[in-house]
Amino acid sequence: MHYLPIILLATFLSVVINLFLKRFNVPTVIGYIMTGIAVTAFFDLHRDFTEQLHHIAEFGIVFLMFTIGLEFSYRHLIRMKREVFLYGTLQLLLSALIFGFFAYNLGGLSFKGAIITGLALGLSSTAIVLKMLGESGQMHAPFGRKAVGILIFQDMAVIPILLMITIFSSRSSDLGGMLWQTFIDAVAVAIVIYLVGKYLLEWVLAQIARANSTEIFLSAILLIVIGAAQLAHFFGFSYSLGAFLAGMMLAETHYKYKIEAELVPFRDLLLGLFFVTVGMQIDLPVVAKNIGWILGVAVAVMALKFATVYLFLRFFTRSRVALKTALALAQVGEFALAVFALAQANGLLDARITQIMLSAIIVSMVASVFILARIRDIADRFSPEPEPDFRPPESAGFHNHVIVCGYGPLGRKVCAELKRQQASYLVLEHDIHRMEEGQRAGEPIFFANAANEGTLRHFNAAEASAVIVAVDNAKHLRLICEALDAVAPEANVVAKAKTRSEAELVVGLNVDHVVIESEEMARLLVAEAMRCRLGIHAKR
Repeated sequence: MHYLPIILLATFLSVVINLFLKRFNVPTVIGYIMTGIAVTAFFDLHRDFTEQLHHIAEFGIVFLMFTIGLEFSYRHLIRMKREVFLYGTLQLLLSALIFGFFAYNLGGLSFKGAIITGLALGLSSTAIVLKMLGESGQMHAPFGRKAVGILIFQDMAVIPILLMITIFSSRSSDLGGMLWQTFIDAVAVAIVIYLVGKYLLEWVLAQIARANSTEIFLSAILLIVIGAAQLAHFFGFSYSLGAFLAGMMLAETHYKYKIEAELVPFRDLLLGLFFVTVGMQIDLPVVAKNIGWILGVAVAVMALKFATVYLFLRFFTRSRVALKTALALAQVGEFALAVFALAQANGLLDARITQIMLSAIIVSMVASVFILARIRDIADRFSPEPEPDFRPPESAGFHNHVIVCGYGPLGRKVCAELKRQQASYLVLEHDIHRMEEGQRAGEPIFFANAANEGTLRHFNAAEASAVIVAVDNAKHLRLICEALDAVAPEANVVAKAKTRSEAELVVGLNVDHVVIESEEMARLLVAEAMRCRLGIHAKR
C-alpha cells in the first residue's frame, strides 16, 4: 500500500474540515475524527494498517501525559492526594459496580466479561478532557482539579485492569505469583525513575543546555520521554504512565518551562493523529446496522456515569463543582478502546458486542467535546451560582508584576533599577549561562523561552503591569512581541531595538513604546555635550 496519498488526503481533509468547523466554534477534535472516518471509507483501509497507525498515534497520549506530569510535580500530586486517590477510587469502583451489574444482568455477559466491561466503561478520556481544559484555561479551576485528579487515578488503574484480563484468560493457577511479579515490576520502575531524576537528570540537562542548541536539547527531552515510556512498557505498564512519571520528575528541575514550550508542537500534532485513528476505528456498515443499540448504549452510559460522579461528589463539594466535574467525565475514554479490543482477543467478549461498545465509546467521546466546549453554559442552567476566581499554581504569586525578557547587560541594569524601586518582577531567559548568572545574583529568574505563548501564560503576562523586552536578537524581539500580542494584547509592552530598521520589525504589534538604542544614545550624547558646553560658557 502506498502511504503518501493517504497522508496527503488526511492532512488536506484535516485542514479543510477544521477550518470550516472553526467558523462554528467546533473543537478540532471533531474535525480529526471526521477525517479518520473519511480517509478509512475512501481508501477502504484494512485493520492492520489502522492498528499500525494507532500505535504511532498513541504517542500523542504519551506526550500529553508527559506535559501533565510537568504540571503536577511530586509535591503537587501529594497536595492533590484527595482528588487522585479518594475521588478517583470512588469514581472507578462505583462506575464499575453499576456498569458491571447491568452488563451481567441485562447484557447477558459472563461474570468475567461483565467485570472487564464495568471497569472499562468507568474510564474517561484523558486526551479529550485535558486538551479541552487546557485550551479553555480551566485545568486549575475547582472542577478541573477534581477531573484531572480522577483521570490520573484512572490512568494508573489501567495497569491492574489489563492485568485482570490476563488473569481471567490465563490457564495458569499461579495468581499469587503474577500479582507478586507485578508488584516487583512497579517498585523497580519507580526506583529507577526516581534515582535517575534525583541524582542524574539535573546535571545531564545542565550540560546539554550549555551547548546552547535547541535541537540537542529537544532530542534529549524526546529521549527521556520515550525512554521512560519504554521502561514502563518493558515492565508491563502503559507507555503513558512512564511518560507521566518522567514529567513529574522533570517538573522538579529548572528546565520545566523550556521543556514544556518546546514539546507542545509535538504533543498537539500527535494528539491530532490519535484522534484521526479514533475515527478510523468506526466501522460504518456495523454502525449503520446497529445504530439504535450504539446510540442507546452511549446515552445510557453517559447518563449513568454523570449521575454516579455527581452524586458522590455532592458529599465533598458544592453542587456546581460536582455538576461540572460529572459533565467533564461523562464520556468513556481511549484506554477503554484498548481494553475492549484486548478482552475480545482473549475470548472474554464476542466481536459484535465489542464493535457496538467501541462505536458507543467513540459517540460518547464526540458528544463530550461539545459538552466540554459549553460546560459553563450548561452549568449555569442547573446551578447558576458564581464561581470563585482561580489562578494556576504557577502564576499564584504573579500579579501586577513586571516581566523582564532577557538577562543580558541591559536586562541586568533593568533588574537593578526595578529592585531599587522595590518593584515586583521576574526574568525570563533562555540562555543557560545567563540564567545561572541570574540565580547566583539572587534574581527571580526562570529558564524559559519568552517567545512561547505557553510560557507567557504560565507567568501571567496578561496581568503584568509591564513587560520589558531587553533581548539582543532582532528575530527573537519580533517573536516575543508576536507572542505577547496573542497572549496579552492589553499588556504594557516596552521594547528595546538597536536601530530604526529593527524597531520596524514590531510595527503593527501591541508594543506601547520602542526605545531605539542608537537614537537614544545619540540624544544622550548630544545632551551631555551641550550641558558640558554650557558649563564651560558659565565658567567664562
